Amino acid sequence: MTQPIPRSEALFARAGERIPGGVNSPVRAFGAVGGTPRFIESADGAWIRDADGHAYIDYIGSWGPMILGHQHPTVLEALRAQLERGISYGAPTALEAEMAELLCMLLPSLERVRMVNSGTEATMSALRLARGYTGRDAVLKFEGCYHGHGDAFLVKAGSGALTFGVPTSPGVPASATQHTLTAPYNDSAAVEAVFAEHGDALAAVIVEPIAGNMNCIAPEREFLATLRQLCDRSGAVLIFDEVMSGFRVGPQGAQGLYDIQPDLTTLGKIVGGGLPVGAFGGRAEIMARLAPEGPVYQAGTLSGNPLAMAAGLATLRTLHETDPWAQLAARTHELVEGWRQAAADAGLPFAGCAHGSMFGLYFGLESLPRNLAEVQQADAALFPRIFHGMLERGVYLAPSAYEAGFLSVRHGPAEIAQTLAAARETLAELTA
Repeated sequence: MTQPIPRSEALFARAGERIPGGVNSPVRAFGAVGGTPRFIESADGAWIRDADGHAYIDYIGSWGPMILGHQHPTVLEALRAQLERGISYGAPTALEAEMAELLCMLLPSLERVRMVNSGTEATMSALRLARGYTGRDAVLKFEGCYHGHGDAFLVKAGSGALTFGVPTSPGVPASATQHTLTAPYNDSAAVEAVFAEHGDALAAVIVEPIAGNMNCIAPEREFLATLRQLCDRSGAVLIFDEVMSGFRVGPQGAQGLYDIQPDLTTLGKIVGGGLPVGAFGGRAEIMARLAPEGPVYQAGTLSGNPLAMAAGLATLRTLHETDPWAQLAARTHELVEGWRQAAADAGLPFAGCAHGSMFGLYFGLESLPRNLAEVQQADAALFPRIFHGMLERGVYLAPSAYEAGFLSVRHGPAEIAQTLAAARETLAELTA
């Protein structure tokens, strides 16, 4: 068991004096689980260490990008080499061209690509491009999917917005969302109804092909196929938001796993090797509408930053040289099955899923949820107790019942065994 956390408490209080809520991203505040967030000082492999010296097996992985584990030597060496040449230039570099070539080689749906600084920038820019390309305004998104904090997307959103119960945020004018339509995830009939009424007005459909922001939900194959067919029929642009699933669930992301090619793809996380990054790309004729080649404006001073490009290239090349996806999937499945057995032993209803190196844990459910409404039937009151029980035993889960978890290649048999021992103890304690 870990001990009291006076330094994290002091740091949280200090941060709260100048930073709203004491954090720079809402879910970090532990608002959904209670208690004091741990302030992290270092990380290595599958582990993070807080300001009080407590070590935790990390299942957040900086919310996805640390698929090689923290402090991977190849990534560090690439960063050191680039640091000696400079941090940022505000001018083109060969690294940007190398990254564009690599992404287009790895993802068949990408013919051209533009780098940006975050997943939010990527989705905002992709939507603007889709609107500029089609000359239409409406966008269809899905309840519980999160595409960053752009105004048009904060309607029935997931991630922190869902955690804190404000899927439609104050500060977003009604005019910004008047063209945003929503439908339940995995509901092909609902999508067909939206297209029947609004198909001619739809610029785009944007979807997480594997949802990770209302916990982890896989798509039904028919659902993604329906999106592709309806977009083809209406002329709408199909956007896969693979900021989270890209290179996480396989060498070609979810689009390779489900054999569906979107018109545009948004990426982030792994593409920067842990540094701030985003990207969007797709069909050449759509991407040609971007400035300076076309009239749709998008820009960013730090886009294609050489440090992010160096770390991202090192990460992607290492992944494709070592091909770890089958082993990652097997280990993630082992983790979820261990949770399933621990819950059964404790007499707790449980459903869990593993998709590549992403996973979801649902307490209080007998079967896997298909959409947001079913996710919200899980036992939300139980999760904070499980979270803190695991934290006290040295396991760091996402501090929200509405976030996916992630493994890295550094999560070995010892880490899985320690995690499942902590799970058995935690669940047994709750039901004693």
